[in-house]
Amino acid sequence: MKEKSYTELMKASAMKRKQQKESFVLDLYIDMLISEILLNTEKEKLMKKVDAAIDEGNKQAFILLSNQYRELSKRFGT
Repeated sequence: MKEKSYTELMKASAMKRKQQKESFVLDLYIDMLISEILLNTEKEKLMKKVDAAIDEGNKQAFILLSNQYRELSKRFGT
């Protein structure tokens, strides 16, 4: 059984850390992408409800839904 040298062990350790870092960044990117998709979907639903409230002349629903849309936008900085 061949034992690895200190240099080989250090290289292997560095490669493992690099792979873990790349994996973390990829996971972070995927989470951000999913959050963005969910946010856009929710905003789209609210806008359709706001439009329906306008079409129906429902002022209370319009105000409520507009406030929800504004809060959603504020929460996510959009």
